[in-house]
Amino acid sequence: MQAQAAATARGSPTIMAAKKRIGILISGRGSNMVSLIEAARLPDYPVEIACVVSNRPDAAGLDRARAEGIPAIAIDHKLFPSREAFEAELDAALRGAGVELVVCAGFMRKMTAGFVESWRDAMLNIHPSLLPSFKGLDTHARALAAGVKVAGCTVHVVRPELDSGPIVAQAAVPVLDGDTEESLAARVLAAEHRLYPHALKLFASGGAVISGERVEADQGLVNPADPLFWPPLD
Repeated sequence: MQAQAAATARGSPTIMAAKKRIGILISGRGSNMVSLIEAARLPDYPVEIACVVSNRPDAAGLDRARAEGIPAIAIDHKLFPSREAFEAELDAALRGAGVELVVCAGFMRKMTAGFVESWRDAMLNIHPSLLPSFKGLDTHARALAAGVKVAGCTVHVVRPELDSGPIVAQAAVPVLDGDTEESLAARVLAAEHRLYPHALKLFASGGAVISGERVEADQGLVNPADPLFWPPLD
């Protein structure tokens, strides 16, 4: 150990940790998938994308993944007699690709508790609200109806209960006067595209670890930021 430390101090190259192999689950165009693909191109990013899997054969994101040279697999959930049968095929595809960490990016299928537990602490999801508020669907319409001044998105570790689990990272955006569901959704989605690669990097590198049902992040890896006041302070 002392020799290794001395070599490092002299400027000898260090051995980089092996990158985590991730499988990305999508159901549509995969805009968050694209942000992860772009991040994974960086040499120091701690993951490599082993495969992309969709439950919809017509998902546009599959073509984008193939164009990037990433194995893209369609497993049509409609062809299976049960959720369990579909998930058995999904699980086999992920494990066959050597996936270590599952990343849900617009995957619109509710998973059974058995599947979630089989990937416990190794599956992330991004949700377009500041959890635990506005779980489920129609998040932007519900946020506008509630009159909140700040909305956002959350990356969390998946648990059997819908949109629950230890929170890895969050991003907040202001709700503007005159916002529609579409305009608020676009603002939140832009934040998602920045948040997901950041959260995945923290989680895959060990900069964010699960402790009980919370995630503790290495504060040295977190950029300090001023609080967001909306409406702005005078």
